[in-house]
Amino acid sequence: MKKTLYSLFVFFFFIAGLTNVRSQDISLPAPEKTGGKPLMQALNERQTTRSFTKDDLTLQQISDLLWAGWGVNRPDLKKRTAPSARDFQEISVYVALPGGLYLYDAFANTLKQIHNRNIGALSGTQAFVATAPVNLIYVADLGKLGKKEGDEIKDAELFWSYANTGFIAQNVYLYCASANLGCVIRGLVPKDKLAPEMGLKSNQVIILSQTIGVPQK
Repeated sequence: MKKTLYSLFVFFFFIAGLTNVRSQDISLPAPEKTGGKPLMQALNERQTTRSFTKDDLTLQQISDLLWAGWGVNRPDLKKRTAPSARDFQEISVYVALPGGLYLYDAFANTLKQIHNRNIGALSGTQAFVATAPVNLIYVADLGKLGKKEGDEIKDAELFWSYANTGFIAQNVYLYCASANLGCVIRGLVPKDKLAPEMGLKSNQVIILSQTIGVPQK
């Protein structure tokens, strides 16, 4: 009897633990797909910002910017807001927030928690990345292109991943211009330190990072 009660206790404790882990994921509100500034005005106001306040972004703003960058705009076809060479859709968008690191699941409109550590400071070499509210880290999952863990990855094989990341980053720039936010795309990323902190595999390659926040006036 005692063994049975103990087994049940362990079982329910295990289930409770799993539920707690899952509860750390963030369900985003539906993105607002109307409104904002006209395209030509957003293009005219698009600019790079390197000075941010410490104000957090709302979940609505995070949902909108992620959808604008790499969201799903034709669900029936599983197509996205940015083009992808041969439709591999190999770019993963990781979101570094003060409360942890998340992976954007565009099809579920959810942030899947990787861990609860603040690694924003590791996503770049400039001082402002440590205090900015959002750092996006663009990762090419070359497993979707047939690369296995341990395979050699040549620079030439990343050509389209850089191009695809550029499309996403420009969408984010235009969203920020439309929403009165600031952002900057960054190539100075300490990839050798950041990749282990993100738990990346050898066939997952950090391409670029992008900082988003409320611009200092």
